[in-house]
Amino acid sequence: MKGDQLYPESSRENVKKRAELAPEISEAFVGFSKAVYKEGALSEKTKQLIAVAVAHVTQCPYCIRSHTRLAMRKGASKEEIMEAIWVATEMRAGAAYSHAALAVDEMDQVKP
Repeated sequence: MKGDQLYPESSRENVKKRAELAPEISEAFVGFSKAVYKEGALSEKTKQLIAVAVAHVTQCPYCIRSHTRLAMRKGASKEEIMEAIWVATEMRAGAAYSHAALAVDEMDQVKP
């Protein structure tokens, strides 16, 4: 990892090391991932756009890069990807706002 990087670069060597440390689990995860992204009721493109949005909510830099690339390979335009990111942004902000109801409720419960 370079000194100025927050996260190490993703590499085949890194993937191989993780697989060697837990081969059975790694194989199961790869199979699960392939099944999830396979064409089904939703197109592969749509699934990748969902993954781009979720990656932004979970703030996974590796996921953001890989699913953005995969979405484009499945035919998503830059505009579609950006709209998916805006949906994620609205949902995350909306969740913070709606959860304020918990704080308001708690404030109402506390006796001064």
